[in-house]
Amino acid sequence: QVQLVESGGGLVQAGGSLRLSCVISGRTFSRYTSGWFRQAPGKEREFVAAISRSGSSTNYADSVKGRFTISRDNAKNTMYLQMSSLKPEDTGVYSCAAAASWTTGDVFTIAAQYPNWGQGTQVTVPS
Repeated sequence: QVQLVESGGGLVQAGGSLRLSCVISGRTFSRYTSGWFRQAPGKEREFVAAISRSGSSTNYADSVKGRFTISRDNAKNTMYLQMSSLKPEDTGVYSCAAAASWTTGDVFTIAAQYPNWGQGTQVTVPS
């Protein structure tokens, strides 16, 4: 059983920055591909960014490309999402997810591909 706990959310003005963290425990993190998703009020959960087991491959939603950076530190069992130039439309609950993967280059962008989820952290960017 793998557990994921997010932190770092909060209230930030438009144009500001936040860094989210996701600590993973219970298994060897380097065996898991992982990603970030978000859900705004009244909307479906959407993909934000994903990173392969080694961190060598990443994928981003078009809406966050150039503004968000996903990274991971396997030695610390932690994944990060650095968010810059935040916009009101970035508001939502951000959740991290992980999936065991045999292939080091796997990057999953679909929520159904991830069996393990954190509870989420709220990010609010007022308009």
